[in-house]
Amino acid sequence: MLKDAIDLGRVQRALVVRLMFHGDVLLSTPVVTTLKEMAPHINIDALVYHETRDMLSLHPDLDQVFTIDRNWKKQGVSFQLRQEWRLLSALRARHYDLVVILNDSNRATWLVKLLSPRWSVGPDNPGRGRLYRKTMTHRFQLARNRHMVELHLDALRCLGLPVDSSAAHARLSIVSGAGAEASVENHLSVHALQPGNFVLVHPGSRGVYKCWPESKMARLIDTLSVQGIRVVLSGSPAAAELEMLVRIKAQLAHPVVDLSGQLSLKELAALVAQSAMLIGVDSLPVHLASACQVPVVALFGPSLEQVWAPWRTPHRIVGATLPCRPCGLAGCGGSGQSDCMDKISVQEVLDAVQSLRQTLEIAPQHHRTDRASRTQFVRVDKH
Repeated sequence: MLKDAIDLGRVQRALVVRLMFHGDVLLSTPVVTTLKEMAPHINIDALVYHETRDMLSLHPDLDQVFTIDRNWKKQGVSFQLRQEWRLLSALRARHYDLVVILNDSNRATWLVKLLSPRWSVGPDNPGRGRLYRKTMTHRFQLARNRHMVELHLDALRCLGLPVDSSAAHARLSIVSGAGAEASVENHLSVHALQPGNFVLVHPGSRGVYKCWPESKMARLIDTLSVQGIRVVLSGSPAAAELEMLVRIKAQLAHPVVDLSGQLSLKELAALVAQSAMLIGVDSLPVHLASACQVPVVALFGPSLEQVWAPWRTPHRIVGATLPCRPCGLAGCGGSGQSDCMDKISVQEVLDAVQSLRQTLEIAPQHHRTDRASRTQFVRVDKH
């Protein structure tokens, strides 16, 4: 046991804080499930931004999900301060013994200071001053090119806890809920689709520099259709993404089912869970597929696939071989345009799809009663 190891027997309540985007929050779920597995008696809460709450709501290992609404500040300083005080009061009433901070921020520093837990852990940022370093009882180092799930779990390792990232409880997890599942079943019924008999293609991303050229995406979809594969399109309600999908569909010679802009985040997760495979770029659906144990073909450009690759689900990653990739920039020179995405060929993606399909077809065929039993026996390119 490490010198600074904490005693989980003395922890009654813990708070996990991840104030970032949807995918980041989903990638933090192994921290929750691992901690619960180690100490089932602990009541675990989470604090996230309000718009990402659906990544954690209904999670069986969480007692409460607290949120910060970034729209508070739009309603004036007085309103924002009242909301911040209500949140702080609610958190202090929980009397946390342990606070796990997964991303460095000024808010996190003051939060730990004000909550005064027995133990706290956060990223070791050398640029931080004495206040931050004195506030955290433990600090974990951030290693470059380490998968984000492993980085999150390093927070628990830093506390002296025996973390096994290959264990079943260290998977990504999301609960869609009965309502979302029923809604997706209705969508599939309307289009005469059965679970597992379609490929879900999600072309969009929050960052346009991560997207593949629309003409190539259209050619890929048409080729899959010619091969007899039913294709379903998905996309966020964002105007730019919906416009992109309109342009892609205008180039198609074969019909597809388009559910873009029609699904909530929970419904998107339920749809991913019913698909045979997901094809997409570096964006949230790739991580939803990991959580649902769905095979993935992921197209990567500037992003570090070592950090953001599908986690413990069968997958193939397609990326151009360039000396500058991955650079981590928002397009070449920060332009929003990525040559490394443009250079990925349609044939390379088709080859990846075929390779993954062949691997899945030769895997042992067990009795399939649900999504988990249908996919867990396959391990391809997993972390």
